[in-house]
Amino acid sequence: MIDQQFYVVVFESTHYAIAAEKLFKDKNYKFDVIPTPREITHSCGLSIRFTVDALVEMKKEMEEAHIAIKGIYEIQRIDNEKIIKQIS
Repeated sequence: MIDQQFYVVVFESTHYAIAAEKLFKDKNYKFDVIPTPREITHSCGLSIRFTVDALVEMKKEMEEAHIAIKGIYEIQRIDNEKIIKQIS
């Protein structure tokens, strides 16, 4: 059974993370700015975490705004185990 499921967007730079944060705030999306998980990359940086139901719409908004991303990752917690899968 999945205990928790969400997506994390990793950006090409902090500049793009801040641009995405502003875009999503302006559109009243629900999201969190988080440090990029170490399991994804060891470099310092910011990522945005959002729920499963927002994936398609938020991805489209970033593409239209030309926000450069390194990837989108699905993160699931199942029985205290974290499973990370790159989906884009």
